[in-house]
Amino acid sequence: MRAFKNMLVTGGAGFIGSNFVRYTYCQKKFEGRVINLDKLTYAGNPLNLTDIEKEFGTKSYYFERADICDSSRMRAVFKKYEIDTVVHFAAESHVDRSIFGPEDFINTNIIGTFNLLEAARELWNDRDDVLFHHVSTDEVYGSLGKTGYFFETTPYDPTSPYSASKASSDHLVKAYQHTYNIPCTISNCSNNYGPYQFPEKLIPLMILNMVEGKQLPVYGDGKNTRDWLFVEDHCSAVWRIMEEGKSGGTYNVGGENEWQNITLVERLCEMVAKIQGKDSDSYKRLITFVKDRPGHDRRYAINCDKVKRELGWRQEVGFERGIEITVRWYLDHPEWIESVRSGNYRKWIEKNYGKR
Repeated sequence: MRAFKNMLVTGGAGFIGSNFVRYTYCQKKFEGRVINLDKLTYAGNPLNLTDIEKEFGTKSYYFERADICDSSRMRAVFKKYEIDTVVHFAAESHVDRSIFGPEDFINTNIIGTFNLLEAARELWNDRDDVLFHHVSTDEVYGSLGKTGYFFETTPYDPTSPYSASKASSDHLVKAYQHTYNIPCTISNCSNNYGPYQFPEKLIPLMILNMVEGKQLPVYGDGKNTRDWLFVEDHCSAVWRIMEEGKSGGTYNVGGENEWQNITLVERLCEMVAKIQGKDSDSYKRLITFVKDRPGHDRRYAINCDKVKRELGWRQEVGFERGIEITVRWYLDHPEWIESVRSGNYRKWIEKNYGKR
């Protein structure tokens, strides 16, 4: 079992990254140092971790505002904190944004990953007590038909600028492990949901539109299917892979929880209505079908037998419990929602970290 001392978490102010940092301290009681490195783009919010910073900021938690595309800064961070572990979440991740503006995805997801790997190669110098864990997506595999699953051996077939950029970064990590013998692991996960997710994503968008009486836009016929994974279950899988995963190994992490988009939205209507004591039909009437996005993959579904069989990981949060936790969190945190939607948190960032 690997031991970590100085852990660099890239993208640690984002949705999955901030949940992972919290999991590291609150669930795993990590006693080493966590260095949260985030550029603080629109989806990065250090307010996600004010509780962690308050409790651990003078002991073991450090925040570095930096861009992974800045190669000299990456080397400096590695040296400053004597990094021995990288958990690489930082990425541009919204498919719609990649369709209309792919350049940021190429730079961050490919060049940024390359810079981190180069810093590791230069400063780790053939050490075997280090680890580079790369967090990726099931979208690199392309699209499935009505049946079948993505396995770790499924050929890559990315279909959007986002998934193509993530596929490229996966291949870079594998190449550096093979060529330079850098201890690396990769996880490819399905769609995450849970607290602190930026409101442009499907589940929080629908919840908040319901509360505000806005339309609930559903692409195409609504029958595109996704496998949904509760974010804390994803964090526990990443930790297990980091501790015990085979160097060079790839592990699929899924919720084994498929939903057609339209069925999921209808279930969200029922959950929000139940919590608020309202009629779910009042929300379902807001559902509006809109023009499908270009190249919209029809179905994703992950087979995660490998991580279960080899590492003993299991999902712990069923969908009904997970979606209720998620809905209640968004309903109970209007100040966070307002801060994110209004952009007011950017003022806090500028005050504490300056403008970029």
